Amino acid sequence: MRLENQFVLRRNKSYLLLALLLFVTEVLIALFVRDAFIRPWGGDFLVVILLYCLLKGITNTSVLMAAGAVLLFSYLVETLQFFQIVKILGLETNVVANVVLGTSFSWSDMVAYTLGIVFVLIIEKMALRFQKI
Repeated sequence: MRLENQFVLRRNKSYLLLALLLFVTEVLIALFVRDAFIRPWGGDFLVVILLYCLLKGITNTSVLMAAGAVLLFSYLVETLQFFQIVKILGLETNVVANVVLGTSFSWSDMVAYTLGIVFVLIIEKMALRFQKI
């Protein structure tokens, strides 16, 4: 059995479209928003939703499995920031590494990731109830 058959079971255009829209929103926030709420909180809140939509868009993973995987991944990246992984890897001058991996740990980021996944679970539950009507 090929690896891709195990993990890429289907493509869901709705989730992929949402992921694309969220990505564009994240880029716009990064480029144009310079405030103390949307940029630090909104970006982190939305990034886990973006990752969730991307994962659901390319796999047949359950809602809980996808949400849990994205949340654990987000916590891992934030924990790596605590240990200054960019500095350890000698990538301090690499812009992409600094953006993707981040450079500073923050408990508020962990809260934003958690709230983003809770939001996803609420929306998914509401969508399931709406489908049953």
